[in-house]
Amino acid sequence: MAVLLRTLVQPGRPPGVLGRSLGRREASLSTGSGAAVRVRFAPSPTGFLHLGGLRTALYNYLFAKKHGGSFILRLEDTDQTRLVPGAADNIEDMLEWAGIPPDESPHQGGPRGPYLQSQRLELYAQATEALLKTGAAYPCFCSSQRLELLKKEALRSHQTPRYDNRCRNLSQKQVAEKLAKDPRPAIRFRLEEEAPAFQDLVYGWNRHEVASVEGDPVILKSDGFPTYHLACVVDDHHMGISHVLRGSEWLVSTSKHLLLYQALGWPPPRFAHLPLLLNRDGSKLSKRQGDIFLASFAAAGFLPDALLDIITNCGSGFAENQMGRTLPELVAQFDLTRITCHSALLDLEKLPEFNRLHLRRLVSNETQRRQLVGKLQLLVEEAFGSQLPDRAVLDPAYVERIILLRQGHICRLQDLVSPAHSFLWTRPAVGRTQLDAISEQVDVIAKRVLRAELRCIMASFLFSWIPYSAGNHFHGRLKQPCGEAHVARTEALPAARFMPISEVGLPAPATPSGDHILPTSRLPPSRKSLGRNHETRLLSNVRHTEMSIFLMSGVGTSSLPSSSEETPQLLL
Repeated sequence: MAVLLRTLVQPGRPPGVLGRSLGRREASLSTGSGAAVRVRFAPSPTGFLHLGGLRTALYNYLFAKKHGGSFILRLEDTDQTRLVPGAADNIEDMLEWAGIPPDESPHQGGPRGPYLQSQRLELYAQATEALLKTGAAYPCFCSSQRLELLKKEALRSHQTPRYDNRCRNLSQKQVAEKLAKDPRPAIRFRLEEEAPAFQDLVYGWNRHEVASVEGDPVILKSDGFPTYHLACVVDDHHMGISHVLRGSEWLVSTSKHLLLYQALGWPPPRFAHLPLLLNRDGSKLSKRQGDIFLASFAAAGFLPDALLDIITNCGSGFAENQMGRTLPELVAQFDLTRITCHSALLDLEKLPEFNRLHLRRLVSNETQRRQLVGKLQLLVEEAFGSQLPDRAVLDPAYVERIILLRQGHICRLQDLVSPAHSFLWTRPAVGRTQLDAISEQVDVIAKRVLRAELRCIMASFLFSWIPYSAGNHFHGRLKQPCGEAHVARTEALPAARFMPISEVGLPAPATPSGDHILPTSRLPPSRKSLGRNHETRLLSNVRHTEMSIFLMSGVGTSSLPSSSEETPQLLL
């Protein structure tokens, strides 16, 4: 670069070349007929991938797959001072986890690599040399101290900080003298007074006169690394990018980039600037929010499809917003022309419900359900480990039955290893010392209470899972005695729930996965309300009761006590 700068100021060179005015032409956004669709997601590895970045990547992926094109991951790591260790690997790993892997990337490779900007410095140097030769760029020798003073002065005067273009009109002699003292100056791009208009695929026709509000931008720093403005233009050109889908914060800079395309003689791609993804209160998503990183959601047990679903549901780009869409459905329904200019407000409080829908979809698929069984086995091992009294609870058939029974009631697989569901894997343990401190007659009390309570609780919860036909049969059996006693059946039912199962006269419980089973949450109001107070009152015994229900449904029936005398020992 220093050699090139010296050749530009050699004697005999035509005067005014450094300040030559470029010809004007309207920037064309046509990519040519039949050109392949190639889009890119180009984050900076200054932080781990979060929901805002995932949404930009997803829209690029959807657009590429909708049109049979390629989705490219390029990491813009030119700001070496702000790089976060592990961020580059995290970005690509999280895209893989989310189900939208790039076709070309630092890990995958590809024909237009390398895909790290720090490995493409020669291309930026060549482009800068071309701009210097035509006079579209010039060296800047201003120190960082001077630039900082300009910024402070502008802020003190309540003005937008901007470079004053001091080095723009240096003579050849002045440039030669300064090069002798500072052989590695920064290179600035000469902004034209009239910026080209362009048609954004989301925001329509735009023109931003950047030269009137900011100074000439640095395109190549003194350390040889480019700034974003030069790097994205050079890379998009050499990688054959046909469409640039990026955040709307870059809309104003597009005119600047079009001037660079014009100065280099390259046709620009089509541009589509996506409205921002904001928090529910309208504040901007920030990398400083620890709960918006994809790795956090993955560790918490949220499914990739649930995240993709919620970030598209809160925005635009589809004929209608609906919950429960899978990635193939998103690809089929995506329409770039339906993206509006309004920012999308993300309500993460709805994420558990989105996750519940997608978890139920996985459970309904036999292959994916087996995968869930394996994951739940690992979660149980991790959560309880040596506390497991019997390794039989890790039996795949038992684990699968639990998943089938609790689907629709849990939002994440991790919920099944929470304290509220620990009874599924471990037996409650109460120390003898603690029991003796309560009463000397603890053995007698336990036998009498548990013998009666177990029958009541099992009858109560069994009634919540009976088929409609059995419910009608039971209501019919109550009709005659209630009529003779002049008592409404709704008043008699609570008492009937305390009857031993053998006296209720109900058929055996149906298979929990059967279509005719009606969970408690879907009972008719009259039946649902009957058990509500009773179930609340017996909340302390719910864990034992649900284990009994699982046993009665065919899971581990060999463990069911043969007589009521064995009940206290089983539960204690």
